[in-house]
Amino acid sequence: MAIEPFARKEPGPMKLSLSAYSFRKELTAQKDKPAEMTLFDLVDYCRDQDVPGVELTSYYFPTDFDADYLLKLKQHCHTAGISISGGAIRNDFCVEPSKLQAQLDEVEKWIKAYAILGAPAIRIFAGNVQKGSSSEEAIQRCAAACNIACEIAAQYGVFLALENHGGITAVPEDMLQIVKQVESPWFGVNFDSGNFKNFDNTYAELAKIAPYAVNAQVKVEIWQGGNKVPADLSKIVNVLNEANYGGWVALEYEAADPPKETIPVWLVQLKTLL
Repeated sequence: MAIEPFARKEPGPMKLSLSAYSFRKELTAQKDKPAEMTLFDLVDYCRDQDVPGVELTSYYFPTDFDADYLLKLKQHCHTAGISISGGAIRNDFCVEPSKLQAQLDEVEKWIKAYAILGAPAIRIFAGNVQKGSSSEEAIQRCAAACNIACEIAAQYGVFLALENHGGITAVPEDMLQIVKQVESPWFGVNFDSGNFKNFDNTYAELAKIAPYAVNAQVKVEIWQGGNKVPADLSKIVNVLNEANYGGWVALEYEAADPPKETIPVWLVQLKTLL
């Protein structure tokens, strides 16, 4: 039981960011045509919308990116007046021991990349119970892997933020079993308002993980009683306030309406609330 909720005496300032995942279709190349947008375009979009932060999801970096690319992207963000609020990667820390090193190597690669960019935190996943394993074993594997990864993250001054992303983090109590076994001050939770399912009061479940948050993502839809419904953004922000959270709040837009036309409407609401 290593980590306790962060000792925040009162709510801190919350700053608005926009996640690259909000433009996942536009940022992804198709077989017959290049992507409609680049991360550089996303930064410009944030500037146009007067959004101070951008979350640079790893999925949309060129596969062959190098240090020169990272430095150009960092320079572009700074001259545009946009801060890099964080990064987000794919990983699975529940894999069998023989496959874990490959996962840790990938996480280390991105820790180093995001450190060059100056990102304060990286969203990570836990994973799913492997065939022939159990939830208890998966939780232990994930916590052990997080401890190892945090040793690397600490060297670069980057937080690793575990997201409530289904699998063994689908229930707050299971997620906090992992969190409380990680002994690093460079570890916390990536609060995602849209990922808890099958709860009658999802906002109450989100309140259980909010005190551990080092990054927050807000979706415009939320699951209640197994159904996806429009989110009450004021309730989500209140959950963060009640936990004395201070830091970045990234809009991660996943709804069906076209993002370029619809996102500005939600940004206005979030600007007012934050």
